[in-house]
Amino acid sequence: MFTHVGKGLTARGVKPVCPFQQVFQYTYLFGAYSPITGEHFELELPYCSTETFQIFLDHFSAERPEVLKVMQLDNAPFHTAIDLVVPDNIILLFQPPYSPELNPAEKIWWRFKRGCVNKLFHNIEEVQDYLACQVRALTHDAVKSICAFEYYASANDLWPIL
Repeated sequence: MFTHVGKGLTARGVKPVCPFQQVFQYTYLFGAYSPITGEHFELELPYCSTETFQIFLDHFSAERPEVLKVMQLDNAPFHTAIDLVVPDNIILLFQPPYSPELNPAEKIWWRFKRGCVNKLFHNIEEVQDYLACQVRALTHDAVKSICAFEYYASANDLWPIL
């Protein structure tokens, strides 16, 4: 939990002032976002590890279990752990190293992070409330708008979702 200092608009020569604190408490938001349909699934967990990613996969799999889900992931160690059990209705697709611009979810994370610039959270519960509000505000149209890379839209024209 910390204040992310961003740019501010002030008169020339005036340095913007914002409250700042740095406290080492964490929460992690795992998420999956469809740039085609706008559907999304998030799960907030206390750690970022193979065990918590397994919990996320299991919950994501149980949400509409009849649907095959292709998840695009970076090569984080917890995404590629040997003891990870990938549910039958999920396929993991790994993007090339150092290419976050290929992952639509990164645009969602950027939006969440940008929304908390220069804000002071007094405790971890306020951070969790902020994340919950951000997730509730995501409509299917918003997700499609945020994540809509041209190559996904053109691929959907070639292979429409049934």
